[in-house]
Amino acid sequence: MSRIYEALQKAESERRLERREPEPRTPEEPFNSTIYATAVATAEEERTDVATVTEPYVEPSVVRVDPNALDVSKIPVRPWALSLEHLPSLLERGPAVEQFRSLRSRIFELRDISPLKSIMVTSGLPQEGKSFISTNLAMSLARHKNSKVLLIDGDMRRYTLHQLLGCESHPGLADYLAGKAGLVEVMQRSETFEGMTAGTAAVAHNLTFIAGGNGGDKAADLSGSPRFGELIRLAAPHFDWIIIDSSPVLPVSDAVNLARSCDGVLLVARSGQTKFPTAQRAQSELKASNILGFVLNAVQEAPQVGSYYGYDAAKS
Repeated sequence: MSRIYEALQKAESERRLERREPEPRTPEEPFNSTIYATAVATAEEERTDVATVTEPYVEPSVVRVDPNALDVSKIPVRPWALSLEHLPSLLERGPAVEQFRSLRSRIFELRDISPLKSIMVTSGLPQEGKSFISTNLAMSLARHKNSKVLLIDGDMRRYTLHQLLGCESHPGLADYLAGKAGLVEVMQRSETFEGMTAGTAAVAHNLTFIAGGNGGDKAADLSGSPRFGELIRLAAPHFDWIIIDSSPVLPVSDAVNLARSCDGVLLVARSGQTKFPTAQRAQSELKASNILGFVLNAVQEAPQVGSYYGYDAAKS
């Protein structure tokens, strides 16, 4: 009996368990809800704050330039008198030629890293050789076949590049920036002259020049004109390189203004003359620009690497 009773008790117990209704679920406690609500509220507040503080994005205005607006076939041809004395890059061989070829190679290397077409050449102070470097760099780049180069005299206060090329200085960059002349009008190319060597003829064929004009006291205002950037954008599709010689960067602000429209800046220092603080200040003035490096000019003992290949000046 006791076993039967126990079995009945067990069966009854199992039935009770089967009939047992599930325990009512406790309403979800507001666990984390406060945190979530707080987080949402915080996020909403942050979004509200951000929406309040952030100014609406405005797409920068871009001046669209039609490359067809510049017809390079209409660039006037004028008489030049290229001077080998001031343009050693026109020589066929020699230490100076090798130095400019080396500089040209460095420029090519930099162009492989990032886009590079317009290069401004400047220095900290006058008489450090920036005009000499910019003109001969342009000549060296123009020696390459089918390498079209535009050389611009951007020093509208003391423009001298026309003297190195032996050509007229007007009309020039100042006239274009002042709206007194069109772009083609201020450009010029060299006509063939008696005694021109084949190498010089090739360089002259690839080189286009814009003289400085006479900016005078308005040079600072002219250098800040948006027409300079427009000039670069108009000329860029037609040339492989654009070299700009500018005023020294420390006495006046012209170079800083022009550098805004250029892809890179080369700084020139003169051996035995340029002080280290001067070079540092020049670099600091152009800190917003892409400084490509320094060119040390007028080195008395240049490396004689050219003699290894028989290109020493004594053998030329």
